[in-house]
Amino acid sequence: MTDIFADLMWRGLIHQTTADDRLPEWLNTGSRTVYAGFDPTADSLHVGSLLPLMMLRRFQKAGHRPIAIAGGATGMIGDPSGKSAERNLLSSDQLKANLQGIESQMRLMLDFECGATSAILVDNNDWMSQFSYVEFLRDVGKNFPVNVMLGKDSVKSRLTSEAGLSYTEFSYMLLQAYDFVHLNREYGCELQIGGSDQWGNVTAGIDLARRMHGAHLFGLTCPLLTKTDGSKMGKTESGAIWLSSEKTSPYDFYQYWVNVADEDAGKCLRFLTELELEELQELDQSRKESPHLRQSQKRLAESITTMIHGDAGLAKAKQATEIFFGAEIQALSDAELGQIFADVPSNAMAFEVLSENGYSLIDALVVSGLCKSKGEARRTITEGGAYVNNRRVGEVEAALKRENLASESMIVLRRGKKKYALLRFE
Repeated sequence: MTDIFADLMWRGLIHQTTADDRLPEWLNTGSRTVYAGFDPTADSLHVGSLLPLMMLRRFQKAGHRPIAIAGGATGMIGDPSGKSAERNLLSSDQLKANLQGIESQMRLMLDFECGATSAILVDNNDWMSQFSYVEFLRDVGKNFPVNVMLGKDSVKSRLTSEAGLSYTEFSYMLLQAYDFVHLNREYGCELQIGGSDQWGNVTAGIDLARRMHGAHLFGLTCPLLTKTDGSKMGKTESGAIWLSSEKTSPYDFYQYWVNVADEDAGKCLRFLTELELEELQELDQSRKESPHLRQSQKRLAESITTMIHGDAGLAKAKQATEIFFGAEIQALSDAELGQIFADVPSNAMAFEVLSENGYSLIDALVVSGLCKSKGEARRTITEGGAYVNNRRVGEVEAALKRENLASESMIVLRRGKKKYALLRFE
């Protein structure tokens, strides 16, 4: 059995633990059951969810059994930890759709068919819905000292904030704590893992299990996935980086990791990949000696994109990257081209202009904004600076026709090395 505690330590993945002196030996003396929770606030997980998922994956590969909770019950309330205001409550129909979306992504990361250590996916609404309000207060709430709850950082910070804390959110800790009690009773789960902002909820579950059943449980938190400046990893100007290819294309997903800053690349490689120490040290050295090669970022992007989108997704992402840097464009769809060239100027034109004699390349360069005048367009063509779908066109009289379409309805124009424009035909 792999020494999971030692692996987590050298990767920098341990922030806090309970029973620090006993946990390493306990983990290495048998197969344990460990769980992490995920609130289904959307129909896809995002980059922030990668870290706890990878933690479960590491435990499973080390010979332990992982449980992933999709919080159908807790998701109806929303965790106040790290939040400055109350979340919008989700309907049961929204939650059901979200749960279906994230389940398929969890199956990308965890093995659900490997015998004794097979992963388990559960929805805490399955057991929480069995309680009436009075029953929950009687059976669970009586074991929760209010003074202990008020002492948790997640509660204290909100009580002193302008937004305050609703009774609904205040109750969240009880629900998550009871998850640990239930999983311990039903599956023999003895370890909960989560981000550092979950410490209060983790210890609350351990305390509740002790009070209710005399159980002795363990907790472990990992650092949050943040950049060097303290901001959350996986956020861009256009929004979150999602694991769903429909929300974030494999190309955009790959590009996010390729563009990670040098000071963040080492941590991401240790936290989010399964690369061994020797290779990571080589990449560390490369960042110091040849940062312009960006070998760490490329290896990071390849590893994570393959894990989430498979070999086919990585191939598409690399193809799209090569296209943006001048490779010929072929066999792509409108959606794929639109994702690659989402930030370049585009113009809509009638499909009819491509018929018969076609549409003058000179006019196209002007209409697209790549050239200011027809004279400038002619010079661009004669000097070898005009490209259609990344293929150089040197004939001044050239015209765009249907056979020039790079996808169902698009043609990509380029002037020089980096100036692009997209023509959309309707």
